[in-house]
Amino acid sequence: MPELDLAKAMETARRAAEAASAASLAHFRRGVRVERKPDRTPVTQADRDSEAAILAVVRAAFPDHGFLGEETGAHAGSAATRWIADPLDGTKGFTRGRGFWGALVACEHEGRVVAGAMALPALGETYWAAKGLGAWRKAGEAEPARLQVSRVSAWEDSTLSFGEPHVLFRPPMLERLAALATSAQAARCYGDLAGCALVLQGQAEAWVEAGVQVWDIAALQVLVEEAGGAFTDLDGKPTHVSGSCIASNGAVHAHVLRALQGR
Repeated sequence: MPELDLAKAMETARRAAEAASAASLAHFRRGVRVERKPDRTPVTQADRDSEAAILAVVRAAFPDHGFLGEETGAHAGSAATRWIADPLDGTKGFTRGRGFWGALVACEHEGRVVAGAMALPALGETYWAAKGLGAWRKAGEAEPARLQVSRVSAWEDSTLSFGEPHVLFRPPMLERLAALATSAQAARCYGDLAGCALVLQGQAEAWVEAGVQVWDIAALQVLVEEAGGAFTDLDGKPTHVSGSCIASNGAVHAHVLRALQGR
């Protein structure tokens, strides 16, 4: 197996997320014209500029690696390693001046995500991680701090965070998620990557998402795991490619998985 410098990959993911943040902030609250993709999802010039910024950083550090971006698709490169990027997760909120949006950048090596980063530019936050190197967060001018998920183990004391309601709020998932939410201490629907950020910061115990693409969650897997949490799809598999996920502090993971499976 080809060796990969994980520290370099983590730093590259971080710098790529920061470059995307700068590119998207240049457009934020300017009344950017919104276009529609063939699947009817929105896209702006900020999405395209942010992806170009990510690709430039990745290519400068790892010119031979593959790349998969939401806006430009697959770029040729090494079969062993590819970068997966969502340049602006939360475009709908971005176009309406809300703060819960940002870039997601993942480094996938031999089929596993080994490094990644995300950013919430409007909030001044950047997150990054790599296998065995921990998960970190920088907010504003403060020094980077190591992330640690919460230690809450009782579901009645937990906060549930969840994602896209258009997918999750359909039977039978609707009934299962409602039962899970009403039995928790609190439930939050911040949406997009900000929902997972609650788990990373120890402010929520679980985050549930479904009906998404690989670039929407790949970076989050390594962030959650390196912060001490657990990450699986709704079938309980530790994968980033199924289009669904449960990210948790680990202590409540089995409970959430059983509930969402109707067991």
